[in-house]
Amino acid sequence: MQSKKTVVLLVLVFILASFASAFAGEHRDARPQKKGILLVGFGSSVPQAQVSFENIDKKVKEAFPEIPVRWAYTSAIIRHKMAKEGKQMDSVEVALAKMMDEGFTHVAVQSLHTIRGEEYHDLRRNAHAFSDMAGGFQRILVGYPLLAKHEDLVRVSEAMISHIPPERKKYEAVVFMGHGTPHPANAFYEAMMYEFQLKDPNIFVGTVEGYPDIEDIKVMLLSKGIKKTYLIPFMSVAGDHARNDMAGDEPDSWKSILTKAGITSVPILKGTAEYDDIVGIWIDHLKGVMSHF
Repeated sequence: MQSKKTVVLLVLVFILASFASAFAGEHRDARPQKKGILLVGFGSSVPQAQVSFENIDKKVKEAFPEIPVRWAYTSAIIRHKMAKEGKQMDSVEVALAKMMDEGFTHVAVQSLHTIRGEEYHDLRRNAHAFSDMAGGFQRILVGYPLLAKHEDLVRVSEAMISHIPPERKKYEAVVFMGHGTPHPANAFYEAMMYEFQLKDPNIFVGTVEGYPDIEDIKVMLLSKGIKKTYLIPFMSVAGDHARNDMAGDEPDSWKSILTKAGITSVPILKGTAEYDDIVGIWIDHLKGVMSHF
């Protein structure tokens, strides 16, 4: 008899919990839908690099004129540096908390990273945590970074080749500088170089903190007898890495290392996000996310 009472009690608890859950869901869904976009980049404190972010902001607002756009930087170092200069930039978590407080119900978080590396996965994990909070977003989705599938590699290769200085000769090289990472996603840089070389065997992709590095690229250039190369950032902004690690006058810069090896270098200080056709790829990823709202 006691066991039957226990079973009945458990069934009643389950039914009441189900009703409560359904009621909570209906109550939550009753909020008027308010869509928002959060653009997330690593960030840069270099003033000349802000043109990249300005271009992205402009293009996203043109594509989604009715949707509010917010920004966040993932780099704490850059945020703190900018704060000392009187410029306030939010982290992803702070930006999302503010959007939640403003009553947004559906948020598209668009990664402005180049590859699906560690920062991208951290972004996804932290962003999705906001949907589990009481009073949180009804839906939050994260858009792919620049390189997510083979189609992206093809589009990026065609776009960047079209932006190579027209005076460059075919026997001269082009070396793109990527950031690089110990994360397995670093393989995207190697895949990107393969895609470039299918179209032009004298285009290379190196990384600052991954493989291949500048020493690997130098060996490749010397083996082909190349005497001149164009150095171009394969990063959204032409920030500190581009201006110092790539084009700087220090002995360990890419320009200095190649010059010492007898290879003349011509740096191009322009981030990928300054090119509209590259930004268009990020926007297409964002459109894919928005289509689910």
